[in-house]
Amino acid sequence: MEFIPYGRQNITEKDIDAVVNVLKSDYLTQGPKVPEFEQAIKNHCVVRHALAMNSATSALHVACLALGVGEGDIVWTTPITFVASANCALYCGATVDFVDIDPQTYNLSVKSLEQKLKEAKEQDKLPKVVIPVHLCGQPCDMEAIHALSQKFGFSVIEDASHAIGGSYQNKPIGNCQYSDITIFSFHPVKIITTAEGGVATTNNDELAQKMDLLRSHGITRDTDLMTHEPDGPWYYQQIDLGFNYRMTEMQAALGVSQIQRLQSITESRHKIAQRYNEQLASLPVVTPFQIQESYSGLHLYVIRLKLDEIKPTHLEVFQSLRAANIGVNLHYIPVHLQPYYQKNFSFQIGDFPQAEQYYREAISLPLYPDLTEEQQDYIVETLEGILKND
Repeated sequence: MEFIPYGRQNITEKDIDAVVNVLKSDYLTQGPKVPEFEQAIKNHCVVRHALAMNSATSALHVACLALGVGEGDIVWTTPITFVASANCALYCGATVDFVDIDPQTYNLSVKSLEQKLKEAKEQDKLPKVVIPVHLCGQPCDMEAIHALSQKFGFSVIEDASHAIGGSYQNKPIGNCQYSDITIFSFHPVKIITTAEGGVATTNNDELAQKMDLLRSHGITRDTDLMTHEPDGPWYYQQIDLGFNYRMTEMQAALGVSQIQRLQSITESRHKIAQRYNEQLASLPVVTPFQIQESYSGLHLYVIRLKLDEIKPTHLEVFQSLRAANIGVNLHYIPVHLQPYYQKNFSFQIGDFPQAEQYYREAISLPLYPDLTEEQQDYIVETLEGILKND
């Protein structure tokens, strides 16, 4: 069997033609395709603003800045996420802390969040922003998190890097009903791709204006924002210290083409996941839990090994699958156990036990639209053979 990656982009001739058409046009950086892609995101999410950027990490950074995160502030997120969900706060000069995960959904635990908020209030150390992450595409309990934000006075950034195409309470993820800003990622292994890229959505005009400035050097051509009348038609002003976080026309053209297939791509991922659920039902593994009133974007299919029921260790199962040309992965190493965070923030093993237990058991199986039934059967049969190895 040829190597089966855990994720893979799905690129059609139509996608290629869309990018080639841009290469033949007058615009390679900022042209009509970026706003077209932003409009497509707004239409899908039913949200007021969408701002395209060169990565979800960039979008997380400017989202924090737009919400006023700075030195002396604290931002909380989950330890089971890619490091960017936490790093974005550090870029702003803030500090980071974590909230342990729910053992069923692997998302930030609302119960743990509420308890930590009560303790933080007594210590006068409440967070400025909380960043719940929709791990694997499964939405967090945003209504409950929003209620806590109203009670304890923090802002909310949804890290929905895994979740475009999903829904919560029958509404598309990204509509910002229960958050200030939502972030999507379009990295190649994500649900749809712009090669690299990200988007921030919001219903807040002021936040949108701030993020728009920050993604493009802090420069404006809007006369309403200038300190005086323009010197001429060439005139612009830098009114803030921003960054070059803009998305290119080629990326946006790919995104415009890809988002037209978002529903079919998501449906295909669900069919593959359902087939996994059925095939793995009798094996000593925990398959993904699906909360009610939600529809996962299903970026990842994560199983947890029942280590007390099998002979091979977590590492041995992982290595055996890799040796069989199955490109499993592990999403993620708890952020608080990364050397940088342990060194600079004194996090230790045992700080977030649910996250650490998840890390000891989790494996991401291959999941992408082009995964064939033959490949999936091979994955399951190989896993079964490894787990039953006496």
